[in-house]
Amino acid sequence: MMATGQARPQRFVVRLRSEETGGHGSLVEIDAGADFAGPPLHVHDFDEGFYVLEGELTFQVEQELITKQAGEFAFVPRGVPHTLANRSGAPARYLLFCTPAGFERSFARRAAEQDGVEAPPWALQPTPEVVRIGPRIGEEA
Repeated sequence: MMATGQARPQRFVVRLRSEETGGHGSLVEIDAGADFAGPPLHVHDFDEGFYVLEGELTFQVEQELITKQAGEFAFVPRGVPHTLANRSGAPARYLLFCTPAGFERSFARRAAEQDGVEAPPWALQPTPEVVRIGPRIGEEA
């Protein structure tokens, strides 16, 4: 979502899925536009690693804001409140690694919807629950 609340498509490419790792991990490449407000503050029961390929991303991990640039990595353990946004004014691209796997299915569904095609059968399997617990970075609670 854009900061103004308007929808803006992102690009998602699943690079590694649950079925290829015995459920241990998944990898998704994500383009985040300059106006990418990110998801609301949330928690879930899987670990996430974010490797910034291009641009700059701001992460909120619990109450701390951390900025990572191309070539840098951020890790968020399961159960820790977090979110991210691109506040840099320029596009960004990153790899998202999740363990255990399963969350990549939600990105595959979104990519199929954006492309106007059916999601692949593997993407229709259950995904881990994500619980919203607060606002996006820069928004009021």
